[in-house]
Amino acid sequence: MGNEKLNKLFIGFIFLVICFALDRFSKIYILNILNNEGQVDFYVNQFLNIYLVWNTGIGFGLFSSENSLLYNLLTLIIIIINITILYLAFIETKIKSFFLMIILGGSLGNLFDRFYYRAVPDFIDLNFHGYHWFIFNVADIFITIGIICLIFSEFIFYKKKNNEN
Repeated sequence: MGNEKLNKLFIGFIFLVICFALDRFSKIYILNILNNEGQVDFYVNQFLNIYLVWNTGIGFGLFSSENSLLYNLLTLIIIIINITILYLAFIETKIKSFFLMIILGGSLGNLFDRFYYRAVPDFIDLNFHGYHWFIFNVADIFITIGIICLIFSEFIFYKKKNNEN
């Protein structure tokens, strides 16, 4: 394995750890408020509230269920996807590898919660004139940013490849 590959993996690992750590710190902070005050429901401004909900489904509360078989199946699928993302980060170009590691850092943050709490704490509530978006957390932000960056990089590399041909 060459130095360039090792550098890519090391930098990607740093991205992963930073994303995971920021997610964990934010959740620990919110859960400490819950333990001290009994609830988490703060009005920050007209567009943002902090409101804690426990998500047993996948992103944005999809497939939430009390059924433990469904929960365990979703967790297994998430593990398989994480392994696939790790493999793709290993074989992809440097920039795509970083975006994949950002996605993986967020996903591992939520996966940790699935094992530790049997649910994922979501607490960021965006709204506009009474219309609320799905409640989400910092890990979801990293996953979304990583996916958007991957999509843009595909457009850029596809256009670049077409211009070369």
